[in-house]
Amino acid sequence: MMTVTSPVRIWVVLAALVAASSMALGQQTSTTASNALPPGTALASTDDGHPIPVFRMNSDEVNVIFTVTDKHHHFIKNLRQDQFTFLDNNMPPRQILNFEAETNMPLRVGLLIDASNSIRDRFRFEQQAAAQFLRQIVRPQTDKAFVLAFDDVDKLTQDFTGNLDKLTHGINAIRPGGGTAVWDAVYYACKAKLLHEHTADNKTLRKALVVVSDGADNQSRVSRRKAIDMAQHAGVIIYAISTNLSNIQDRGDYNLKVLAEATGGRAFYPYKLHDLTNAFRSIGEELRSQYAVSYKPQQVDTAGEYRPIKITADNKKYRVRSKKGYYVQKELQPGTSD
Repeated sequence: MMTVTSPVRIWVVLAALVAASSMALGQQTSTTASNALPPGTALASTDDGHPIPVFRMNSDEVNVIFTVTDKHHHFIKNLRQDQFTFLDNNMPPRQILNFEAETNMPLRVGLLIDASNSIRDRFRFEQQAAAQFLRQIVRPQTDKAFVLAFDDVDKLTQDFTGNLDKLTHGINAIRPGGGTAVWDAVYYACKAKLLHEHTADNKTLRKALVVVSDGADNQSRVSRRKAIDMAQHAGVIIYAISTNLSNIQDRGDYNLKVLAEATGGRAFYPYKLHDLTNAFRSIGEELRSQYAVSYKPQQVDTAGEYRPIKITADNKKYRVRSKKGYYVQKELQPGTSD
């Protein structure tokens, strides 16, 4: 028996197909927009006046990781929310959503080791210091780390694990040789390894990269700005340890400073090999000693606006360090273009 489909039913089916296609296209456009890099170069300044890229926020919720130290650089870990003043664009936030000291937060750490020819002479000592660092910082029950070597290409020598022996083996398996592609390595580590990392019970994670390099990039396909944007998108704090032993800071050292400061981290310049151990120790302690605050700022309605962040402790003897600010970028509306 032949069934005749009515014109009304045909139109209903066609309308449903068009609606589904439009929804899928909208989702694809939204995903593309969320992954796209901000237009133009967003710049703020480091302490010495040099420009650095700053993360652009598409949301009205701002998340800031910060560290508090005294005048002797000792970490202060037990302060309360009411012992700080938070300013966003020189105004107090409209609402504080969350505040916590994150001393015992689970860690996801990527160790990026420069294996280019430029660091060959001091490579073995760097391996030993890096292995010691992971043994000190990784708690096998809650934390995981990975090891990524890079020269002109990057190579994952050990994927995420809490097994300290495997991590040490991953470090010792690295062999120096080739050029230097720092930005490619940072971009890959943030996008492929840390962007979607989470715990089984969805606990908040501390995500960090420790980059051991001279910073003299000469092989990357992505730019420094793109690497920083990806780190910000993944919520990664970057710590950099310079392997330049000349006692004179050069362009590579500046690159490392930009990378660290733009993500709320810190750069270290150990001019003696044995100072590497102290740098790793400082990073480990800082990762256990930071605070996090989430808030809704006031009057976020101007695309492209730079909003400085300032956090101060009531005790004026304490120094607070965090990212310096962010640029606002409105989400595109239908029919508009970037």
